[in-house]
Amino acid sequence: MRNRFFKSLYWKLSAVFLLVLTIVGAAYAWLTFFSTEMYFFETSQRLNASVAQHIVNDVQPFIDGKPNTEEMNKIFHSVMVVNPSVEVYLLDSTGKILTFDAPKEKVKLTSVSLSPIQEFLQSDDKKLVLGENPRDVHKQKVFSAAPVVMNGMIYGYIYVILGGEQFDSIAERIRASNILSLGLRGFLLSLIGAGVVGLVALAFVTRKLRRMRQSVMAFKEGDYSQRVAIKSNDELDDLGASFNDMASTIQKNLEELNRADALRRELIANISHDLRTPLASIQGYVETLMMKEDSLNAEEKQQFLKTIFSSAERLGRLVQELFELSKLEAKQSQPKIEVFSMPELVNDVTMKFAPHAERNGVTISAEIPKSLPLVAADIGMIERVLQNLVENALNHTPSGGRVNVALARRDRKVVVAVEDTGVGVAEKDLPFIFERFYSARSRTQVNNSGAGLGLAITKKILEAHHEKIQVQSRVNEGTRFTFELPAANQR
Repeated sequence: MRNRFFKSLYWKLSAVFLLVLTIVGAAYAWLTFFSTEMYFFETSQRLNASVAQHIVNDVQPFIDGKPNTEEMNKIFHSVMVVNPSVEVYLLDSTGKILTFDAPKEKVKLTSVSLSPIQEFLQSDDKKLVLGENPRDVHKQKVFSAAPVVMNGMIYGYIYVILGGEQFDSIAERIRASNILSLGLRGFLLSLIGAGVVGLVALAFVTRKLRRMRQSVMAFKEGDYSQRVAIKSNDELDDLGASFNDMASTIQKNLEELNRADALRRELIANISHDLRTPLASIQGYVETLMMKEDSLNAEEKQQFLKTIFSSAERLGRLVQELFELSKLEAKQSQPKIEVFSMPELVNDVTMKFAPHAERNGVTISAEIPKSLPLVAADIGMIERVLQNLVENALNHTPSGGRVNVALARRDRKVVVAVEDTGVGVAEKDLPFIFERFYSARSRTQVNNSGAGLGLAITKKILEAHHEKIQVQSRVNEGTRFTFELPAANQR
């Protein structure tokens, strides 16, 4: 649990936030001390910029081109009594140190660079200029400088260090002063407060991510009902909404897969049953013929052969319908559109099924108005649709009933209706009648010759034509199937 916490996004963001806050705080503190020190240096140089010139005016540093050591020592002593932090050096024209008032072992340089001195003399007292510190080769100091001019020639320079060793100790005391200490404590408290507020804000922001992670993990474990709560319209909620959409799609697909798997198992069971029945009939009659060939008369043999042929015919039709349905579902059978007369096709189909209807004692008729337009469709597929619907009506209509095929015009389409006075379909079963093997399992048949695939094939053919089939039915009153085809000029 502890390792998971330190590997969490919240911990990583918090570590980065605290690191950035620490770096910013350290940089601000360093900048504060540095700017404070530079301020003291600049102020000291501005206030004491003329010290070296006063020394030149009050004493004659050179006599006959040689350093006036006695007078310089006096002025050194006087200046350092007034301001102990000041160090005075006499330089020649090249920057070499000629004399000074300090222990020799503390002075590390024998000369100083003249570049800062020239820059100081040419500046307008608004720019901070640091020069070399004879007592420390690694640290520069603020200074005051003035040239010693005699007879129009520069003999040397008075070089005054304004912040000597004692000034360093004063600067250290300034750093340790109560004001700076109080300011530093206030700044540290501000950093801590900002850190706490930032961590709380990060916790609030990453709370959505934690909840989202919990939902995703639960979904991963199989709880497909998990969804992310959406409370606003920020980027995280957009991500959560996308996850919800994806989860809903996955859940829907899984449900469809489960349903498809159930239908597949049911289909296999139905196919096995429908194949087994004619096969068993064929096998049984063939075995009987083989075993009793000598004892059967010609009429019995003929009857057995008719039964075998009928079973084989039914088996072949079932296989053909399965093949046809699979091609339609795989979209391998595409309609070849052509223009034809729907009344002629209806007459052909009704005449074809007239003997069948007569044997069953059912009246079959066609209702065709005049002046119907030609239609544009695949004539072979539409003929199969009509055959399936008429055969389905005959199989579910008892003797004395009626089957009627009616054509009508509606706007720019031709309406085809196949109506019977058969057993009908219960309202709760209507949504399922176009599924495979429905009629063979869930609907009472007067003539049990259908395989239950006709309506499924009919629906797929019309879907390939971008048309829909509608059904209306009442139990023991009859059923009406309706579909439309576009007129040829509209296609």
